[in-house]
Amino acid sequence: MAPRMFQPITLHFNFSINMKKIIVFFTVLHLLSFSVYSQPTKTPTPFLQRPKLVVGIVIDQMRWDFLYRFDKRYLANGFKRLLANGFSCENTFIPYLPTYTAPGHTCIYTGSVPAIHGIIGNNWYDRNTHKQIYCTDDTTVHSVGSTSDAGNMSPANLWTSTITDELRLATNFKSKVIGIALKDRGAILPAGHAANAAYWFDNANGAFISSTYYMIALPEWVNQFNIRKLPGQYLQTNWNTLYPIDTYAQSDSDRKTYEKNLPGEDNTFPHHTADISKEKYDALRTTPYGNTLTIEMAKAAIKGEQLGKSGNTDFLAVSFSSTDYVGHTFGPNSIEAEDTYLRLDKDLASFLNYLDSAVGKGQYTVFLTADHGAAHIPGYAALQAHLPGGSVSANAIQAALNDTLNKYFKPKNGVEEVINEQVYLSRDLNDSIRLAIKSLIVRQLLAMPFVANAVDLSQVSNASLIATQKTMLTNGYNQKISGDIQFLLKPQWIEGSSKGTTHGAWNPYDAHIPLVWFGWGINKGSTNRETYMTDIAATVAALLHIQMPNGCIGKVIQEVVK
Repeated sequence: MAPRMFQPITLHFNFSINMKKIIVFFTVLHLLSFSVYSQPTKTPTPFLQRPKLVVGIVIDQMRWDFLYRFDKRYLANGFKRLLANGFSCENTFIPYLPTYTAPGHTCIYTGSVPAIHGIIGNNWYDRNTHKQIYCTDDTTVHSVGSTSDAGNMSPANLWTSTITDELRLATNFKSKVIGIALKDRGAILPAGHAANAAYWFDNANGAFISSTYYMIALPEWVNQFNIRKLPGQYLQTNWNTLYPIDTYAQSDSDRKTYEKNLPGEDNTFPHHTADISKEKYDALRTTPYGNTLTIEMAKAAIKGEQLGKSGNTDFLAVSFSSTDYVGHTFGPNSIEAEDTYLRLDKDLASFLNYLDSAVGKGQYTVFLTADHGAAHIPGYAALQAHLPGGSVSANAIQAALNDTLNKYFKPKNGVEEVINEQVYLSRDLNDSIRLAIKSLIVRQLLAMPFVANAVDLSQVSNASLIATQKTMLTNGYNQKISGDIQFLLKPQWIEGSSKGTTHGAWNPYDAHIPLVWFGWGINKGSTNRETYMTDIAATVAALLHIQMPNGCIGKVIQEVVK
């Protein structure tokens, strides 16, 4: 009996032990499985995000202070929209000399300087041909859309790549790049070497043209745009002030002897552009209507090329040239300049609204900057502000220098050219006297009352200059094509005539430029930290996650990019 009574107990005990083992086993298994499957799953790496379209806007000769000088009359959707919803780099400077249109546009898009990218001015002297070279001249190509030689242009003189080139390379040439401006150099140099097209305005036929560098015939959308004959329509409306002329409180009064005349007209409102028969399209450039024409061409390009629709980031480089023509002619304090900026503000508002509808709000990125600023007209500065200054002729300087050389050395044409405030010496000069001639020219320049400094460009590092001037001279000096000696004029002195104004100097009125970012990938805000024109291409490259241009020396403006 005892064994039988004990057996069930034994069996029950063994069963209990086995069940515990089984329960522990499945519990552990369950915990292990829970541990494995409850691990947070990794989020798949998102596809690279880029804007549908980048729009680079360069306003030729826009001084930085023009962002705010006419603020009370700017619309909510133009400059103010960019400033309120974008990022403004308030202290952006040009880091080289001379501060001209061609090197300015080139620097913006290459992130480089003339010492590296090779565009040292709008023109420069070629010692081999003994002639001036224009920055985009190319005798191997021909006009498309015109019988004139205005299309014999290309980026052949540009040594480096642009941010637009790098975008094309990064997308295996699937991204489209288009450059548009009234000026050939304002369209060609930003568009770069690999652009789909660049278009500029030809005075001969009053139409946008291109060159065989890009195409053999204009696209149909360009033909259709030209058929509209907008330039003639704009000229027929004449140019009067947008508001009553006596309300232009930020400007000098009209009819000033130190202003130049509108081509084919005079220097006072109203400008009867409808009556201009000779050089009428040259006159168009020197009115706000040149900017309006550029805006309409930019809209046509977006539609005609379907920019922003391909699935790859496209790039539209737009330069507004009329601000420069107006500024040179009437000066930054003229009613013409104020009216031009008020009208440009309206055009910008229209353009941003078009981008919203054609590309999509928040789907495009814009940067707005300038290639240089401008000095006050010397006559205005003297009469209104009692500032010292004046104008001087490069030809007069060249003649004076050669007269001095002839007294001591009697060389044959010792100074061949004075351009870009640089002195080019003849290569025929004997090496044994070259240093003595350089020294004499520097002393002669320093004796001129309007010259502040004169430097042997091969010895800039040893020159007694402030750091800013030394850096700008070094960055602007290209050993292969620059002159031998650089002179710096005193503040508010310009190289040119006694009427109108110009630019090119190291001073803030020429070198301090606006830089505003807006749209996709851009933070809101501003910085007063010093930034440079060379930083623009570097920042665009960071935004798009592409390589910087191959001569870029700029730094990413980190505050701008989200």
